[in-house]
Amino acid sequence: MYTTLIDFESLCAQLGNTDLLIFDVRYDLMNKDAGREAYLSSHIPGAIYVDLHSDLSRPPSINMGRHPLPNIKSMNELFSELGVSGKKQVVVYDDVFGSFSSRLWWMLKYLQHDKVAVLDGGWQHWINLGGPVSTKNEKRISSQFKGTELEKALVNIDQVSDYDLIVDSRDSSRYRGEYEPIDKAAGHIPGAINRFWKKNIVDTGCFKDRHTLLKEFEQLFNEVLPEDSVFYCGSGVTACHNLLAVKHSGLNLPRLYAGSWSEWCATKGKPVATGN
Repeated sequence: MYTTLIDFESLCAQLGNTDLLIFDVRYDLMNKDAGREAYLSSHIPGAIYVDLHSDLSRPPSINMGRHPLPNIKSMNELFSELGVSGKKQVVVYDDVFGSFSSRLWWMLKYLQHDKVAVLDGGWQHWINLGGPVSTKNEKRISSQFKGTELEKALVNIDQVSDYDLIVDSRDSSRYRGEYEPIDKAAGHIPGAINRFWKKNIVDTGCFKDRHTLLKEFEQLFNEVLPEDSVFYCGSGVTACHNLLAVKHSGLNLPRLYAGSWSEWCATKGKPVATGN
C-alpha cells in the first residue's frame, strides 16, 4: 500500500493491476484546456484525466477561494464517478512536481481513503526514465464511494487565527507582498510564517528524502504539534504539497485552510500583513 509517494519503478510494476487507479491532474492556471490537451496527447497507460477546475473545485463548495473545496457530498459523488473504492490503490500525477495532484491526494485523505499516493517526480520524471505512454482517452467507470470526514483536518476563515502556527505555502515574494499576480491584495495572514512548497523538492523535481524533510519540518514546527498547525497558499492547492511532505516525513497531518489567501484577502475586515 502506498500512502504518500510512489516511485517510478513501483508504479511500472503495478501497471495493469485491476486494483490500481491512476489519475492525471495536469493543469495550467493560465490555460484551462492545456491539461486535458496534454493528457489526450500522451499519458501514463490507464490514467484517467481529472480537472482541477471542474472536478477538484466543483460546487457546492465550503469556501469562497479561487479553487473552492467541494463539500463532502460533492467529493463523494466525484470519487464515485472516478471509480474509487476501498480496495483501490490510487496514484495521482501532474507535470508541476505534485503541486496540483497533491490536492487530489489530500481530498482522498480527508475522506479517509488512505491508499493514495503521488507519483514522485511526476510526468517529467516518468518521461525522462522512459516510462510507457498511451493516447487512449480512458473512460470513468463508476463505483459507490462513501468517505467520511477526517476530523480536525480542515479549518475555515474564522478559525485560522486561533492557531499558534500558521504557514503560508506561496513563494516568498508573494508572502512578503512584493508581488501578487492573481489575488485582490498582496501580503499574508498576520502572524503566518513562510515555507514555499518548492522547498520540498530537489532539482529533479522529486521530493527530498524523508530524513531531510523530517529535520526541516521539526525545525519549522518547533514545539507546536503538526496537527495543531494550519497551512494555506493562494487557493488551497499548493498548500497540500506541504501537507504531503509533512506526512511523508513521518509526522502527523497538519490542518488545511482551504479558502487560503484568495478568500482571506477578498473578505472585508480581514487584516493583511506584509514583509517578514
